[in-house]
Amino acid sequence: MMTSQDSQPHSAAQAAGIDPKLLEILVCPVTKGVLEYDSARQELISHAAKLAYPIRDGIPIMLPEEARKIEE
Repeated sequence: MMTSQDSQPHSAAQAAGIDPKLLEILVCPVTKGVLEYDSARQELISHAAKLAYPIRDGIPIMLPEEARKIEE
């Protein structure tokens, strides 16, 4: 039986329509390092590469040429 808690999103990523399991396996295509999800900007951040990969319509765009350069 599904409760009201079961129907609520378990994370910000799930609320945005992104599968949390997908985020667990995605890595930066440049550094192969971990990515941090930024729900406010709808981006996946690679601190090592100083790039922010956009998420469009729930789909991460993992192309370095599409990424925004970030300063840290």
